[in-house]
Formats: sequence, C-alpha cells, structure tokens
Amino acid sequence: MTRASRFRALLDTGFMDRLTAREKRVLERRADLAGAGEKAAPVDPRGWWYAVPANAYEGVFEVLGLHDRFPCTLAEGAGVEDMRHRPGAMPVFITPELDGWRLVFGNLDSVVGVDWDDWMGTVERLSSRCGQAQMFFMDDAGGSDVWVVAEQGTIRRRYAAESDPEWIGAPLAWEEPGTEGEDFDGDGLDAEGTAGAAEACGALSVDPAEIGATTEVRAHGWLALSAPGIGHEELGVLV
Repeated sequence: MTRASRFRALLDTGFMDRLTAREKRVLERRADLAGAGEKAAPVDPRGWWYAVPANAYEGVFEVLGLHDRFPCTLAEGAGVEDMRHRPGAMPVFITPELDGWRLVFGNLDSVVGVDWDDWMGTVERLSSRCGQAQMFFMDDAGGSDVWVVAEQGTIRRRYAAESDPEWIGAPLAWEEPGTEGEDFDGDGLDAEGTAGAAEACGALSVDPAEIGATTEVRAHGWLALSAPGIGHEELGVLV
C-alpha cells in the first residue's frame, strides 16, 4: 500500500474525526516528514486555482469558509477532485509551500461559485486577507482564459479572454508586447501584454504543470471541508 493509499484509508474509516489534539500534532509531524521525502510532481488543478504567499495562507480558510482541516503531503492532496464528499461539504486542497507560494484548488465551482462577481470578489478578499492573491482559470472547451493579480483587496492586473482579450491595469514587468502575435489586429488592445494563464502562472508564482525536482517544497499541505462538523469518513475513497 502506498503512502497516499494509507492516508486515504485513515480518511475512509473516519479515524481523522477521533484524533486528540496531541494525535493531530503527531499527524502534522508525519506529513512534514513524509513531504520532505517525496519527489515533487506536477499537479492538475482542473483548470482553476488560486495562489497566495506561503506565509499568509491562513487567510484562505476564512475567506473560503473552510473547516476541519487535516495535514497532508502534496501527493496526498493532489487528487482532491476525485475524492468522495458529503452533501454540502466539498474538499479543498491547500498545497505545501512551493517556491514561496501555496496553491489552492479542488471543487472551487461549488465553494466559490461560477459567476464573474464570485470570482472577482473572492480573489479581492483573498488579497485583502493574505496581502496578495492570484487567480487562474483555463477552460479549453469553452475558450475561457483568465488570470488575475490582486493586492490589498484591489485588482492590480487582469487578463480575460473568450473571443476578444481584455486587459485591466498596467502591464507587469514580465509581460511582453503582443504586437508580433498573429492575433494582433492593430487596434492597440493586443499590444498591451502577453496572454494566457498557462504562461502567467509561471511568471507570477508557480506553474502546477512544472512542479518537479527543482521546486522548493516546505512544510505540509491541508485538506479542508467547505462545511463544519460533517466528518471525514469515506472522504479518502476515490469516486
């Protein structure tokens, strides 16, 4: 049985719900040791994730309304989207520290919502609580591509595209003018900056697809539920 399988077995039996405070500290220590020994690998946030500074991640629990957290490694939490859940209590994964950032993903459509105001309001509140927050969204089927940088409760830079791209805020230092791109139509808008969440995430914080041997991983991650007092039994079972 792999380490991730053993972890899911603890969830499946409801063991997590019966731990004492001392046992929870031991579990955190286990996650730290296990994480230090694992090889970091790419994760798939299913096209939607947030990034916050690693030392300010506690604000994520408050803003997203997450409860009953328990420690886990990167590998153990990476499959959050495939974990069974209880009605009204969706699991969300906050990664270990990755090059100074923590990524947040898993069932965000249920936890945050799917309306534009939900998206923008959440990244603003995260930045207000954490100092800075980034949002990335990619939907290849629907043609949506969004990335947002917010600081201290205000959106500083945003790129959003379905058919026509739209920029908000001044270009950031890493962006390159898009005047040479095949989609440049000469109206000035396409010259504002480069596009794409897939590119922006690596320049701004962490590219989930590029996590690997050179990624500095510290501490452990957390799995948490979007409602309190539901319990973790059967959460580890893959759907």
